[in-house]
Amino acid sequence: MGAGNRERGVRVPALLAPAFLVMAMMLGWMPPVGAGGPKRAEILTIDGAIGPAMADYVVRGIAAANPAEDGLIVLRMDTPGGLEEAMRAIIRAILASPVPVVAYVAPSGARAASAGTYITYAAALAAMAPGTNLGAATPVMLGALGQTSKPDTETRKTVNDAIAYIRGLAELNGRNEDWAEEAVRGAASLSAAEALRQHVINVIAPSLPALLQKIDGMTVMLAGRKVRLATTGLVPFPRAPDWRTRFLSVITDPSLAYLLMLLGIWGLVFEILNPGGVLPGLIGAISLLLGFLGLGLLPIDYAGAGLVLLGVALMLAEVFIGAFGVIGLGGIVAFAIGSVVMFHTTAPGFGLPLAVVLAATLATAAFFLVALTLLLRARKRPVATGGEALIGAEATVLSWQGTAGTVRVMGEIWQARSEEALHPASRVKIRAREGLVLIVAPAQRAPEKERPEKEKGEQGRGRTP
Repeated sequence: MGAGNRERGVRVPALLAPAFLVMAMMLGWMPPVGAGGPKRAEILTIDGAIGPAMADYVVRGIAAANPAEDGLIVLRMDTPGGLEEAMRAIIRAILASPVPVVAYVAPSGARAASAGTYITYAAALAAMAPGTNLGAATPVMLGALGQTSKPDTETRKTVNDAIAYIRGLAELNGRNEDWAEEAVRGAASLSAAEALRQHVINVIAPSLPALLQKIDGMTVMLAGRKVRLATTGLVPFPRAPDWRTRFLSVITDPSLAYLLMLLGIWGLVFEILNPGGVLPGLIGAISLLLGFLGLGLLPIDYAGAGLVLLGVALMLAEVFIGAFGVIGLGGIVAFAIGSVVMFHTTAPGFGLPLAVVLAATLATAAFFLVALTLLLRARKRPVATGGEALIGAEATVLSWQGTAGTVRVMGEIWQARSEEALHPASRVKIRAREGLVLIVAPAQRAPEKERPEKEKGEQGRGRTP
């Protein structure tokens, strides 16, 4: 009897174990992400417009996260939006991350507009600080749809693509799809409280410690499976932008990239006009390469860039050809038009201010005008080098016989010929040049009345009484 009870006591729990497991799964129990001992919460900060440099920083930060050490990645955002390609790169990194990513719009007064809204929807969990807002996700490069009563086909295609993209992100993370569409189609925006009420975000937290406390135990989707967050014991670990990010952020500023390109062109042109300077050419080459690197990372119109280069080429041609300003004027016009259309995007922080275009056009025109003036002056000056520079110079006779001999001029010895008999050590003036032979004549001496009194006195003292 006792043995039978012992057998039943062993078998019953063994048989009920799968049932308990199924019941636990039905009740939503899952192993916490932090059970393996992750200790850190990686903090990546998106502050300002989202461009190539910011995308590089965030993508590398997410890729560096280690599931064995990091229990969470927090994207702290305050952004007006940015470039579509940069935004999509960040979203791809978020969706592929082995560590849960939380989008946190903070601090109070911050926003996640345009591209920031898409990133918020892509994150496994979304949070906002009080006094923040998000939305206005209409593709800004095409302007507002309300500007025209009948949007063209290209505009509708772009907007529909953006709607499908953000609805897919909303569906993936179980958020409000209808409002996501309205944010794209009608540029709708929400405050933090309204976003929580409409199930656009998951939590409102005034600070990072409060966020980690509030999301502890929440369930998120990670790589297609549900996991529960364990964030109470995580230590915030801010990952600041490194030198690479700071360097990219500088050279991808549209105004700076544009000016670096112009500085490079000016330096190379100056080196061409004044060979041997070295420093202008060196600075120009480095600036031009940095400018092209920055422009290569930005969405520019290559037709506009071509017009800028054509304008510079025409102004340079004016310097050498001298077409009475016609070619130069055409170059200035091409340069100005190309500068305006080169940066066609209206994404926040990635346009080229009209004041920069105007100042650059005037400076470039002035640079080539000065170069043209200096070149014309150089053409009017007498030749100072070569054989022609000898004409009119004085030489000293070294040896002479009959009508030919040798003379020294500018430290060089030349064969010479003259119609008059000359004497060694006498001074002659070069009248012409025939090949390697100089045609000379005696140098004119000053008339007696114009000779210095000192010379006359010395000659007088030298006479025999």
